[in-house]
Amino acid sequence: MSSSLKSVSRRQFLNGSLTTAASLTVAGALPTLAHTLPAPPDNNLLVVGPVEGYSPMIGSLVSMMRYNRDTILRTVKSLTPAQLDHLFDANANTIGALIMHLGATDKFYQINTFEGRQEFNEAEKKEWGAAMELGDAGRAAIKGHDVQYYLDKITAVRDETLAQLKTKDDKWLLALDPIWSKQQPVNTYWKWFHVCEHESNHRGQITWLKSRLPGMKPGKD
Repeated sequence: MSSSLKSVSRRQFLNGSLTTAASLTVAGALPTLAHTLPAPPDNNLLVVGPVEGYSPMIGSLVSMMRYNRDTILRTVKSLTPAQLDHLFDANANTIGALIMHLGATDKFYQINTFEGRQEFNEAEKKEWGAAMELGDAGRAAIKGHDVQYYLDKITAVRDETLAQLKTKDDKWLLALDPIWSKQQPVNTYWKWFHVCEHESNHRGQITWLKSRLPGMKPGKD
């Protein structure tokens, strides 16, 4: 092999080794950093990471949940009851029903992960059943309220979720659910990640429906 080729191979090897070492160093430092870096203020929505009062991984999850929820609040806070009840077509869900659906989903994962229950009890079904089901049930039952009614409902559920998460640790978050894992592994972290991405998904629907309200300027969706 020529000296020039040897030089190139040596550089490639060294660059690869340094990159690997740096990656391992950073990865190894992350658990320590999670414990030593100061948590951002509660009102800082643009920092994903540990939050005071929660274990490191749960705090990072909470920071994402807070950001997602803030985007929902800002999207719907100015809507009127008529706008919240508006049906785009006969098969659509109203914005009001979708907001309630977020609360119902939060409530379900709350009882599932904190209490180990697989279904709502009768009182919960009465309060959240139509919101969880949506469709005809949601169109029939969820209407006639102002935006504060919906925000109060979903905020009460989320406040309870956050209070319960403060009592848990990262071992609990990473634990596999023996019932849900019969076909493939499912852990508690995935369940609450799903609550986050589920909320993002419905925020997209709400934004689209809002842009189609009578008199609204269509958004860039």
